[in-house]
Amino acid sequence: MSGMKKDNETTIELADRVMFQTYGRYPLALVRGEGCRLWDEEGNSYLDFVAGIAVCSLGHASPVVSRALETQAKTLVHVSNLYYTRPQAELAQLLVENSFADRVFFCNSGAEANEAAIKLARIYAKEHSGRERYRIIAMENSFHGRTMATLSATGQAKVRKGFEPLLEGFSFVPFNDPAALDRALDDTVCGVLMEPIQGEGGVVPADPSYLEAVRTMCSERGALLIFDEIQVGMGRTGKLFAHEHYGVRPDIMTLAKALGNGLPIGAMLSRESVAGAFAPGTHATTFGGTPLVTAVSKAVVESLLRDGWIDHCREVGAYFKEKLQELKGRHACVKDVRGLGLILAIELDRAGAPVVEACMKEGLLINCTQDRVLRFIPPLVVERAEIDELTGALDRILGQAD
Repeated sequence: MSGMKKDNETTIELADRVMFQTYGRYPLALVRGEGCRLWDEEGNSYLDFVAGIAVCSLGHASPVVSRALETQAKTLVHVSNLYYTRPQAELAQLLVENSFADRVFFCNSGAEANEAAIKLARIYAKEHSGRERYRIIAMENSFHGRTMATLSATGQAKVRKGFEPLLEGFSFVPFNDPAALDRALDDTVCGVLMEPIQGEGGVVPADPSYLEAVRTMCSERGALLIFDEIQVGMGRTGKLFAHEHYGVRPDIMTLAKALGNGLPIGAMLSRESVAGAFAPGTHATTFGGTPLVTAVSKAVVESLLRDGWIDHCREVGAYFKEKLQELKGRHACVKDVRGLGLILAIELDRAGAPVVEACMKEGLLINCTQDRVLRFIPPLVVERAEIDELTGALDRILGQAD
């Protein structure tokens, strides 16, 4: 049997032998983290500007997380959503008090949160429109997950390829194109699903006038506006939620990633009038919002709000963006710099993978999306000296590419 234990096997060899090969992993076996640093099995140190893909906002081995985790693990881990638990209710209250929303549904991931949003939009429309409204309009180059519904809602052919036939009722329009949405938004549409900043799509922020136009069109035509803030919410942009930069409120919002700083949690938030479409039995999850995870998540959100990390994100993010603009001025291979807070990117005129690999050799972890976009999503606790370390290395590496 291939799963039988073998002597002297490295972690990488073991994983490659017994695990599904669904990830194009880098040859690093990471064992420890602290703040913005990670260490591998050989003791090598890495400055982390990926943060678990915008997850570990308070950094690795955060005392906030470890204290809450230890306390709750000694108290109550899981009982099922057949019963009430205090950590879950208090986290929901915290999210409601600091958002547009009146109600929260907890689940285990961003994809699950988006599944819940899609279901809520459809059942709400069925109950309130008096006609058949089931279509969801999403954006080209969007990313909403890898379940069958969420990949059907994802505007990237490479994500959908091989899983046809996809679920019915999803269509796509170009991002930042109000005229295209205007043409597509008919009385069969129950919701418009979009990211205020497209993360996997290449760190592309929405134009302020575009979000305003989308809100107006949805309100006038009776479609729900759904913001996917899974990657850009929870302080990542320098405000608690990215849509706060635009002054536009959704009807439904989805969260995950940094909500638990590494523990598996997702959340769907909505206004009271919309939330009422979900009655007992319409949606559920076994593990969504366990006492353990919600106790940690509550501590994380409280720290973000109390300890100044969102302001810190905005300040060091502006500094970081200036440093990236300086790189653009020095290197012809840099076509664009974009983003908000600490979700930033530089677009190259060539493939970004060699730059990612060169950074890794220098002890720096960055990420590439859309083949040519270097994405920087470090912990929100990153300091200017660490930004200088990264941009200094990038300066040398990009200089070799010019």
